[in-house]
Amino acid sequence: MSLKSATKTVPDWGIDPVPDDLRRFGLLDTTALWGNLGISLLLPVVAAFLVPGLSFVGAMAAIVVGVVIGNLMLGYAARIGAATGAPAMVLYRPSLGRRGSYAPTALNVLQNIGWAAFELIIIGTACAAISKRAFGIGLRPVWTIGFGAIVTLMAVSGPLLVVARWIKRYAVWLVLASSIYLTAYVLVKHPISTFLHAHGQGMPFWQGVDLVVAMPISWIPLVADYTRFSRTKSDGFLGSALGYGIAQAWFYFLGVILILSNVAKNPDDPTSFITAVLAVPVGLLAMVILAVDETDEPFANIYSASVSVQNAFPRMSQRRLSIGIGALCTVLAVFLPLVQYQNFLLLIGAVFVPLFGVLAAHYAIVRRGYTNDDIYGAVRSFRPWAVVAWLAGFAAYNYLNPGTVSWWVSAMKSVFHGAGTTTFPWASASIVSFVIAFGVQAAEVLSRGSRRGARASVR
Repeated sequence: MSLKSATKTVPDWGIDPVPDDLRRFGLLDTTALWGNLGISLLLPVVAAFLVPGLSFVGAMAAIVVGVVIGNLMLGYAARIGAATGAPAMVLYRPSLGRRGSYAPTALNVLQNIGWAAFELIIIGTACAAISKRAFGIGLRPVWTIGFGAIVTLMAVSGPLLVVARWIKRYAVWLVLASSIYLTAYVLVKHPISTFLHAHGQGMPFWQGVDLVVAMPISWIPLVADYTRFSRTKSDGFLGSALGYGIAQAWFYFLGVILILSNVAKNPDDPTSFITAVLAVPVGLLAMVILAVDETDEPFANIYSASVSVQNAFPRMSQRRLSIGIGALCTVLAVFLPLVQYQNFLLLIGAVFVPLFGVLAAHYAIVRRGYTNDDIYGAVRSFRPWAVVAWLAGFAAYNYLNPGTVSWWVSAMKSVFHGAGTTTFPWASASIVSFVIAFGVQAAEVLSRGSRRGARASVR
């Protein structure tokens, strides 16, 4: 597929609602896309932070609870995209205002560029390990540049083409087979019974839940960019929630058992999972499949970064943006070192969990659904009440779980006088921040109704 043919296949309509004739994703398409996005080389790395902090049983419970909470949120955000046909960042215009939506847009573009670069680092590292094992030479920069060009082409092509010609036909089946093989191999060699007595080292349970929730939450600012192609609201909701949720739970579980079985020798190293897979029989083939399949992650990040930019600059070409952002991500991936990112995950959660609380409350309670006029019409420039709700939820998250970035933790403990997960180990920062942001935003409806009642009684 050439760049020229790819750019002509699907029209570049920007941020306008997807027309009915292009809403082609049924339940299977949406589930295949989000299941594929959920099967990632990064998820077992995140699992490394669950154990030995939690016991095996505690880690399994945190995975189940976190997957349910996070993917219900993801599914509802997906449902809004399917109902409106609008991309994710544009959906914040009614609640935050047109200019108010630029703040989450900027944050989303930054997180997408960061994730895409990190994914390309992982892919390049995996391919270098494969070629080193097979041919005695690594060449990580060459692999990174090559896959950077591939994922940029995928972003230019758009979701309809990528899902129809790559994910649904080939990727989901290949990666499913390799994932089943890896899981079966580890479980045959190390049965579940060998892990049941593994003890934790004192991580609060709800901090583990927040770490699990952080992954689907990181996709909430993107999900509507893809479910706007869904045929129905239920296709968008079920396909994203079930597809990503099942895949996420599976690969978290795989990461936990790889660590506890000591197959992954150095869980603090993001490349440890790659080394562990290469160590099993036929692991080289399985890693080739997983590495190639990983391309859907940076594709999604680059495409969504481009669509997000168009919220502020609608006249910019989506395809040119994809090419520029893809090139930037590739350059960053070549020169940036591979680093741990648990801290990044927690900070992302602190931003986007309450932000989604604002959107959910405004969509469900304040407006009871959006029309095209609500999104694209004469939208107010700025809505301070929604920003207050967002900041209140953000503060609540950091009050309960300030993360582990040393300077940020010090700042939060100074502001909140030492509060945190040790003070409230029974509280989930994700749940509390969402509820607070949702409640503060919903309170606008009640206060507006009270004011109207008071004016009516005066008359």
